[in-house]
Amino acid sequence: MRRSRFFKHIPTSESIQQNRFLKPFSRYLHHHFLWQFNRRGVAGGLAVGLFVGILIPFAQVLFGAIGAILMRVNLPVAAFATFVTNPFTVPPLYYAAYKLGNAIIGSNEVAAGVSLNSGMFNKVVNEQGEVSHWYDNLIAWVQTVGPELMTGLAIIAVVSALSGYVLVNVIWHLQARYRWHKRRSR
Repeated sequence: MRRSRFFKHIPTSESIQQNRFLKPFSRYLHHHFLWQFNRRGVAGGLAVGLFVGILIPFAQVLFGAIGAILMRVNLPVAAFATFVTNPFTVPPLYYAAYKLGNAIIGSNEVAAGVSLNSGMFNKVVNEQGEVSHWYDNLIAWVQTVGPELMTGLAIIAVVSALSGYVLVNVIWHLQARYRWHKRRSR
């Protein structure tokens, strides 16, 4: 099968199965849906990658690959889609997730003592030599805003995954329809 210039750097199923580090997992990496670029695989891979990338803050590519294996969707797309969260997108995403979760849960009283602008930055700057105080303050802040943040992240992850799945299916359908009409008009 001829690979296009764009996809030449994506590893093939054979190259991954021959990799000595991945040899123990070759049994799980053998399914053909993991490597085919078809509508179902790409849409599912994008959905899994977006969901994992937004909801899980660490080892996203690993969990995206595991999700792709479990759901039998395109593994490279799922791994690549986890990069939706990066140092540029995390702050606005987490702020929006906190605001959304706070609007749904409605616990302004709890978070009023430790808000996003409550002087936490000053505490961190003044106590930067004492890592334990900074860490304690960070943990206290996360415990205070945790339920709102996790609720917002869960909602955003599900909506993003569903939107990505539907968007890929619609674009794939429109592209196939366009090609069909183009062929028909010749």
